[in-house]
Amino acid sequence: MMRRVALLTLVIAANCLAQSVAAQAVVDGDSIELNGKLYRLYGIDAPDDGQICPDGWPAAYEAEAYLDQLIGGKIVTCMPVGLPQRNEMDAICRADGVDVGAAMVTGGMAYAFVPHSVRYITQEYAAASANRGVHRHKCLAPWTWRSMVKKSD
Repeated sequence: MMRRVALLTLVIAANCLAQSVAAQAVVDGDSIELNGKLYRLYGIDAPDDGQICPDGWPAAYEAEAYLDQLIGGKIVTCMPVGLPQRNEMDAICRADGVDVGAAMVTGGMAYAFVPHSVRYITQEYAAASANRGVHRHKCLAPWTWRSMVKKSD
């Protein structure tokens, strides 16, 4: 009887893990959907859709692809921070225990979003010093790019 209960518990746990891995998707370079909820990675700002760096590097596409690599096939958990904004929740998300926001900034695929948090300043310094991603391609910070796009509209 004890073996049967243990086996049933293992089957249920494996099924839950499979569902949480399958029920996630990258929305953009700093947002993911997890089990039907939209989460924005707290403390970072990745290049916006359509953002291309001065040298032609497709920053938004690269950030989104990198985030997909970070979470793809992994168990993702998100811990909400603060109150929901519009239809999304700021959160610190982890993929197999790794802080996804930290990985995005360290990889040069996002900036530490200092107006909201100083959490990833060290990672940004490391990425800039190593000339990774957005730093290598002299990309505009997303907030600067957004303000320029709005002015041209």
